[in-house]
Amino acid sequence: MCALLGQPGLGQPAQEQAQQSAAQQQQIPDGPKPQIPDAPKPQMLPPGQVTPGRGTTPDSSGNTSSTSQDGAVPSKLPETAAQKADDGQQPDIPAKGEGPEYLIHVRTNFVEIPFTVKDNKGNLVSGLAWRDVRVYENNLRQQLSLFTTDAFPLSVALVIDQSMTFDNMAKVNNSLGALQGAFTPYDEIAVFTYNNGPKMVTAFTAGPSARLTQALERSKQTGREPMMYSSGPLSQNININGGQDRYTDPNTNSSHGTSQLSIPNVPKEVHTLNDAILEAATALAKTKPGRRRIVYVISNGNEYGSKAKFSEVVKYLNQNKIAVFGTLVGDSALPVTGFLDRMHLPLTMRDNILPAYAKATGGNLDGEFRQRGIETSFAKIATEVRTQYTIGYYTHEPFIDGKYRSVEVKVLRPNLTVLSKPGYWPTAQEGTPPTVTPAR
Repeated sequence: MCALLGQPGLGQPAQEQAQQSAAQQQQIPDGPKPQIPDAPKPQMLPPGQVTPGRGTTPDSSGNTSSTSQDGAVPSKLPETAAQKADDGQQPDIPAKGEGPEYLIHVRTNFVEIPFTVKDNKGNLVSGLAWRDVRVYENNLRQQLSLFTTDAFPLSVALVIDQSMTFDNMAKVNNSLGALQGAFTPYDEIAVFTYNNGPKMVTAFTAGPSARLTQALERSKQTGREPMMYSSGPLSQNININGGQDRYTDPNTNSSHGTSQLSIPNVPKEVHTLNDAILEAATALAKTKPGRRRIVYVISNGNEYGSKAKFSEVVKYLNQNKIAVFGTLVGDSALPVTGFLDRMHLPLTMRDNILPAYAKATGGNLDGEFRQRGIETSFAKIATEVRTQYTIGYYTHEPFIDGKYRSVEVKVLRPNLTVLSKPGYWPTAQEGTPPTVTPAR
């Protein structure tokens, strides 16, 4: 070993490497030592200055400020990852076309008008083209955007009058079995009845269904007895001592002809037809769009005692695109008697209000006195509804003002009668041309 160290060039490289490694270790600085600050000493507050439920605030550094007020609203919200304070600045609203869209633009000025055309004999007229039709709103001609003769599926609210006399009610009960044959599986039917008030028998169900058959069976009632006077000169009994004594038979009463006559006390009949139509229309308004909404009434048209007014019900029907069709039974179905029943004296019962409903909504009525005619009227009315023409246009009115707008549909052919609603009330509902799904 001594000989090797003494030779030049052998022991020197090992010594230099040891010196270089020592220098590199001195150049690497030592890591910083963690410095732990002294924890603040808790300050003892005198009794009475500690408020229960209040702690320190972020700017108090563990000390309670003497200027803070109890119950004061903090001027700054704590910043979190989900919420940051805006310091009272209003959020920036993006310009049109930038950022997310907050407005939904829907056209509400489309008007849809179904109508029926008949000749001078009352037969339906088919084969009309869009060139044969003119439509006017507030006496201004409108440009047609829709013309179709396709049949729409029907949503029918059937309203059956149970306040008729027993003879008319028997005819209606016997003819209800032919009602289902007027509808297709694509139609939906709901059944309502009314006597002293409306009642829903079943919600909407398919036309040829067992549920509808059972609902029609439950709708059969005996009806009312004819009006009989209990006192007065028209009564069949003698009223003794002004009604203080009992009623007696005039054929066996010994004091016949000695009774005092008084004014007849006629009880008021209640026929809530307005309420029943409104109840049916409320259910129809919830049906899906693209269907023909019909209130089909089987009644003699008497109306008295309803809470809803005629004008209010007509407005609701027009706003929801509902038409009133029906079958008149009883004396109202006769030509002469039916014409007289349409005359209404103030503060009296309306003997037949159905023609006014049909005219205001663009519907139609079929008067039948016999049972066979009532049965055939169901199919006749259903065929008339399916063969209606449908036109549509975008109104020229700039905005929805809620005022009534008159509508007139004309056909450029002689000796033809057009049945359509005379006007409508605009609403904020979406108005677009319907997607017609033909009913098979």
